[in-house]
Amino acid sequence: MRRFLRHPVRLVPLGFLVAILFGTAALMLPLATIEEEKGAPFVTALFTATSAISVTGMAVTDTPHYWSGFGLALITVFTQLGGLGILTGAALVILTVSRQLGLRNRLLVQAESAEYGPGDIRRLLLRIAATVLACEAVMTVIIFGRLWLAYDYPPWHALWSATFHSVQAFNSGGFSLYSHGLLGFSRDPWILLPLTLGAIIGSLGFPALFEAARGWRRPIHWAVATKLTIWGTLVLLVAGSLILLIAEWTNPETIGRHGVAGKVMDAFSQLALGRTAGFEVVPTTAFREESYFVLIALMFIGGGSASTTGGIKVTTFFLLAFVIWAELRGEPDVTVGQRRVATSSQRQAITVALLSVAVVTLGTFTLILTVEPVAFYRSLFEVTSAFSTAGLSVGLAPSLPADGQLLLAALMYIGRVGPLTLGSAIALNTRRRLYRYPEEQPIVG
Repeated sequence: MRRFLRHPVRLVPLGFLVAILFGTAALMLPLATIEEEKGAPFVTALFTATSAISVTGMAVTDTPHYWSGFGLALITVFTQLGGLGILTGAALVILTVSRQLGLRNRLLVQAESAEYGPGDIRRLLLRIAATVLACEAVMTVIIFGRLWLAYDYPPWHALWSATFHSVQAFNSGGFSLYSHGLLGFSRDPWILLPLTLGAIIGSLGFPALFEAARGWRRPIHWAVATKLTIWGTLVLLVAGSLILLIAEWTNPETIGRHGVAGKVMDAFSQLALGRTAGFEVVPTTAFREESYFVLIALMFIGGGSASTTGGIKVTTFFLLAFVIWAELRGEPDVTVGQRRVATSSQRQAITVALLSVAVVTLGTFTLILTVEPVAFYRSLFEVTSAFSTAGLSVGLAPSLPADGQLLLAALMYIGRVGPLTLGSAIALNTRRRLYRYPEEQPIVG
């Protein structure tokens, strides 16, 4: 217990577990389902609570027709608290890690975390909460006006729908009040663009977001992590949208029947919302296999560090790309924007990436064993979506037996708390040796 109290960030996994168990009990109440006399089965409630609190958004039920208004309100609250909890946990990781380092490294960590130090925890958390609520409020107002004026929704219905989906989008959740997701709003920029921009902002993470907002006039002076996150996210969005657009251009079941503007809108919105928030803008079950490959890759990468998104993180992915580039060129150091990247950061990136590959591989193999013969890419898609807490589904989760759904719930939990715990553990367990062994170069390749 003393070790936990000495490093509070290690309480993050326990905190999420307690929240999931509480959420499961709440969703099992008869009042939470439309059929009040029955209540939700344990596995269904556990899966939904895990999905909401880990801000995944994957569902095994028809959300609007299974959960009552009380149940939907619980899902909204769990998603909001889950998102704030993730950001709070990330803040604790950064501040606790900086407290354990020497002066030189502490200054570097503070530079990478928008110049917040260990004594600024209250101010940092208040700023995070204010940013989240402000973004959600703007999204809610725009979508509310559109639903009320253009779709003739009653005011309270429009406000509820706008609030629910804004919370889900910014926190990278994927629950929807519509059985078919956002398919009914295809090519509607007043609905899709606010949700898309909100999901992108939420996926950047507070260190990159705050530093970019503070120094937007001079991006050349951004920290390495901020540069990798901002520019890396832009590259992934543009490249991913173009590939998805090309792959589905002539597919009449997705975007093929629309005009050029409609195709671009749907492809970009689906890519941006699908890779982190898990919303369905076009029918994902009708995608071509090359589109699944793009979405699987981008879900696995995820969003920025210290954000509500999962995956190995954009920073990790592009840092590994720079490592490979430096190795191919025979450079002695890995440099990003005239800054040399520490060897320890390179090792951490490799560790996170390889462990994540191992978890997804093992999860896919296990899932295939639990269900009847199913296409490999569908199992890989579902497992990657659960582990990366993206929540986008090809319809496999609802048809899985109980053990398959429990496996996906476990992957959502691991994918959510794993990066936080692993990142803090690696940093806090860094030790110095007073000696070094003789060096040897084994043959590689």
